[in-house]
Amino acid sequence: MVKLSKRLQNAEKKHDLTRTYSIQDAIAILKDVAPLKFDQTMELSLSLGIDTKKADQQVRGTVNLPHGTGKTARVVVFASGDKAADATRAGADFVGSDDLAEKIMEGWVDFDAVVATPDMMRVLGKLGKVLGPRGLMPSPKAGTVTQDVGRAVKEIKAGKIEVKADKFGNVNTVFGKLSFGEKELQENYEALLASILKLRPSSHKGTYVKGIHVSSTMGVGVSIENQYASIAT
Repeated sequence: MVKLSKRLQNAEKKHDLTRTYSIQDAIAILKDVAPLKFDQTMELSLSLGIDTKKADQQVRGTVNLPHGTGKTARVVVFASGDKAADATRAGADFVGSDDLAEKIMEGWVDFDAVVATPDMMRVLGKLGKVLGPRGLMPSPKAGTVTQDVGRAVKEIKAGKIEVKADKFGNVNTVFGKLSFGEKELQENYEALLASILKLRPSSHKGTYVKGIHVSSTMGVGVSIENQYASIAT
């Protein structure tokens, strides 16, 4: 039998973690059982009933969190000339081309998002093995391959995040910080759910959202009442 940590033991004494909760109650529980003295990240995990082996059942898109993530994203932009200047004015942390690609190839990944103009995809091609596994490869669908790099940078800095299902059909993303108010966290959560529901592939049949869990960085996982489980086609 796996021995539970003291934190989890205390949480289980105070709350029945085997049941499901409303998002309001789940947020309250996570705040109640988070004794660590640092501002933990709030995380959302969704299990989707998609077949990721099918090209037409990929789930990927973006959402603007009403209250941001609680963290200012570090943004890398691949652009040149006027577009590079636009990115810098918009607040990009790093702007470059081949020189930036070489730095990343050498192991530097101290950033949270990557934006590129379409002509720079020739440079990004060789970074697929580095950026891909980290979910950082820019794409037109996510709005990170664009001529309007300035706008893309501003949106990401303001709290725009990308959501993407992994090969198992799971979406794992953040929706704020533990220090956020309960209303702010709930509104971020609802914005995420609404966005992911809109991304449902038209070819999908059956139950789309199979399970919903929320947790904090070092906290417990809480299962959320899944009102979408009965919605199937």
